[in-house]
Amino acid sequence: MVSQPADENPPRFEVHVTSDSHFSWLRTRLSVERTLMSWVRTAVSLIGFGFTIVQFFERFQDMQGVAPALRPQSPRVLGLALIFAGVGALAVSLWQYRSLLRYLWSKQFAALAGVDKDQHKTPLFAVTIVLLLIGILTFIAVLFRLV
Repeated sequence: MVSQPADENPPRFEVHVTSDSHFSWLRTRLSVERTLMSWVRTAVSLIGFGFTIVQFFERFQDMQGVAPALRPQSPRVLGLALIFAGVGALAVSLWQYRSLLRYLWSKQFAALAGVDKDQHKTPLFAVTIVLLLIGILTFIAVLFRLV
C-alpha cells in the first residue's frame, strides 16, 4: 500500500460554488468596506478633535483677561496624542483591510467572487490613504508649531 504525499497547504474547508455562496462572499466583502469606513470616521474624528483642542486653547491663552494656564503645554500634548491615535487607527485599519481583501481574493475563493481575477479596489482605499497623509501632516504641523 502506497500512501499519497500530504498536501502542504490543505484547504481549511471545502468551497462550493453556488449562488448562496457567491452572495455570502459579496456580503462579507461589503462588510469589510463598512468596517474600514467606520475606522475612517473614528480616525477623522480623533484627528479633527485633537487639532481643535490645540487651536482652541492656543487662541484662548491669547485672549485678554484670561488667567494663565497652570500647564500651558497640556492641550498641545493631548491634541498630539489624539492626532497620533487617529493616524494609528488609519494605519491599522488599512493593514487589516488589505489583509482581509487578500484573503477574500485568495485562490480558494476566486470562484465565489464571480468576477475576473483582479482584486477590485474601491475609492475608499484612496480616500483612506489621503486622510492618512493629512493626519501625518497635521501631526507634524502641531508638533513643530507650524499652525
